[in-house]
Amino acid sequence: MSHAALLESLNTGALWSVARGLARRVDTYKELLANCDRERRNDLDGRGPLSEEALVEFTRFFLETCLDQIAFMETLVQPERLRNRIVRWAEAQVDAKTLTAKSSNVLEAALYRGELSRGEIAEILHTGVRQAQRIVAELVKAGVLVSDDTRAPLRIAFPATLAAEWMPGLFPEKPTT
Repeated sequence: MSHAALLESLNTGALWSVARGLARRVDTYKELLANCDRERRNDLDGRGPLSEEALVEFTRFFLETCLDQIAFMETLVQPERLRNRIVRWAEAQVDAKTLTAKSSNVLEAALYRGELSRGEIAEILHTGVRQAQRIVAELVKAGVLVSDDTRAPLRIAFPATLAAEWMPGLFPEKPTT
C-alpha cells in the first residue's frame, strides 16, 4: 500500500521506490510492522487497544527508510550530471543517425520542465511543426519520451535499456565471463 500511495503521489514513474529500502531490511520491517498489532503495554502507551509506541517506532523506521532511499537515488542519479549524460547519449544517437539533430534540446527541456506540450516543441527547436513532429516521433520510438496519448504532454522516460548510460550504478553490472 505504501509503495502504491507513494508511486501515485510522487509521480516518479517507479524510478524511486521505498520498497527497495524495505527489502534491504525485510526482517526489521516485518518485526516492526507486526509490533503495531501488539496490545498497548500500559496507560502511557496510547489511548486505543493497540500500542502507540510500536506504531511510532514503525513510522520512524519507515520514514528513515524513505530518507535513506532518497539519499541513495540522489547519489546514484547525480542530478547535476544527469543532464550531461542524457545530452551525450542524444548526441551519440545523432552521430549514429538514429536521431535528428536538436533532439537533445527536447530531452533537456523535458528534463527541466517535467512535461512539454507538443505545440511548444517547434518553438524550443526554432523549427517548423513537421520537423518538430518528426523529432518527437523519433524520441518516442527510442522510448525516451512518453505521453498518455497522442495529444497529451510529453515527459522524459527512463527506459531500463538506458539505465547504464543515464544512471550508472542503478542496476548491478552483469559479470562478464
